[in-house]
Amino acid sequence: MNEQFERLMVRVESLMARIESVLPQPLSAPDWTASVAYRYRKRGSGHGSLEPVRHLGAMRLTDLKEIDGQKDRIRRNTEQFVSGKPANNVLLTGSRGTGKSSLIKACLNEYSARGLRLIEVDKADLTDLPDIVDVVSGLPEKFIVFCDDLSFEEGEPGYKALKSILDGSIAAATPNVLIYATSNRRHLLPEYMMENLTYTHTEDGEVHPGEVVEEKISLSERFGLWVSFYPFSQDEYLTIVAQWLSSFGVNAEAISAARPASLVWALERGSRSGRVAYQFARDYAGQHAGTVQ
Repeated sequence: MNEQFERLMVRVESLMARIESVLPQPLSAPDWTASVAYRYRKRGSGHGSLEPVRHLGAMRLTDLKEIDGQKDRIRRNTEQFVSGKPANNVLLTGSRGTGKSSLIKACLNEYSARGLRLIEVDKADLTDLPDIVDVVSGLPEKFIVFCDDLSFEEGEPGYKALKSILDGSIAAATPNVLIYATSNRRHLLPEYMMENLTYTHTEDGEVHPGEVVEEKISLSERFGLWVSFYPFSQDEYLTIVAQWLSSFGVNAEAISAARPASLVWALERGSRSGRVAYQFARDYAGQHAGTVQ
């Protein structure tokens, strides 16, 4: 009888271990000395963890050209944040490749020595934002939760989770956490022509959006600071190309000679963005390594 009981207990313990392995686990704090940037990741078990980013890009604010107005606004807000002053959650919207995410990464490099930290969260994991906030609340460092290329389709769960954490949750805002998000959509959700029909007009000429439009606007409005980015002109594009070529060690004469090729490069890609300028500079510097110093 005792032998059967022991075998039963072994099976029960094995079953309990398997059940516990699939149950939600509280998010544990990582080694905060391992890095200044972390990624929130979920593995096959569904358990989330904060993983340190070992290799950070060396982007600096001085490297970013032709977005001085946007840079000043983000720098000011981030400066207020790390100084313990009131600051806003930020939504950076506009044309692709114009420096939205680069600006956030450059701010991390600028202020990490003063306690700024960054946690990158994919939109699919935004439902876990409350757990992430709980882990960092109370720490002396300041944390930017970074959501890159953020947009939602109808009914995605992360939409309501983000909306709640920005403004509307019963929990008070955590003073050492801000959300910086980038998006190509100003209102983060797809907009359709038929939604224009839901607008109503009053007798005195006021225009009121319908419920569908109100719902879409409500999330973006919860970001206290909106920063818009626009396509670059040809001259602005060439200035950015020159900046990146210079950073790769290309001399002034070679930079001037590269202008026609950089314009063809942009034409082939149908875009004069900062990203395209960077890609051209890498290609050009790589082809001419050793001959343009």
